[in-house]
Amino acid sequence: MSEQRIVPPGYWESASGALVPVSKIKDIDKDRHRTVVDLCEQAKAESARLFGFKTTAMQAVTEFVERSLAQYDVAHGGKKGNVTLVSFDGRYKVVRQMQETLVFDERLQAAKALIDECVKTWSKGSSDNMKVLVNDAFQVDQQGRIATGRVLRLRTLDIKDEKWRLAMEAIGDSVRVASTKSYVRFYERDDAGGYQPISLDVAAL
Repeated sequence: MSEQRIVPPGYWESASGALVPVSKIKDIDKDRHRTVVDLCEQAKAESARLFGFKTTAMQAVTEFVERSLAQYDVAHGGKKGNVTLVSFDGRYKVVRQMQETLVFDERLQAAKALIDECVKTWSKGSSDNMKVLVNDAFQVDQQGRIATGRVLRLRTLDIKDEKWRLAMEAIGDSVRVASTKSYVRFYERDDAGGYQPISLDVAAL
C-alpha cells in the first residue's frame, strides 16, 4: 500500500495530483468539494451502519432457526438455506437467501470432449441440432466464464448413450461452489394484501 501524500498547508491536491494554492481555487470549487466530501463521508458512515445491521439481522435469523430446529432435536442447520419468516399478524416478512456461485474445474473439458464424440457418432439430422445446443451451452462470456446454468441443463436431457452418461457424470463431478453470498430482505404487507419491500437502497427510495 502506498503512503498517503502529505499536502502542505495552504494547498489542495487536485484530481491529477497537482498541488494547487488554496488562494487560486474558486469559492464555488471549494464549496463543491466540501459538499461532495461531506455527503460521501456521511454515506460511508451509513454504509457501515447498514452492514452492521445486515450482520445483526442475519445472526438473528440464524439463531431463531436454530431455536426452532431444536424443538426437533436438530442441533445444526440454521446458517444454511433459504428461509422466510412471517410475523404472527402477517404484517411483516423477513426473507433470508443464500446464493451460491458455481464454477467448473478441469473435468468440464473431459465432458466437452465426450459430448463432441457423441455428436459425431449420432445420425446427421439430429446431431446438427445437438451441436448447436452443445456449442451454445459451452459459450463463454466477455470475462471468459461459462454459464453454469446452460451447461447443467444438458444433464436434464434424456439421452441413452454411455459416452453421454459419462459426460454428464464428468459435468456433475466438475461443479464446485466458489462462493456463497447471503441476502436478507424485509417486507411489509399493504392494504391489498401484497408484500412490499422495505427498501434499504438509497437509489430506490
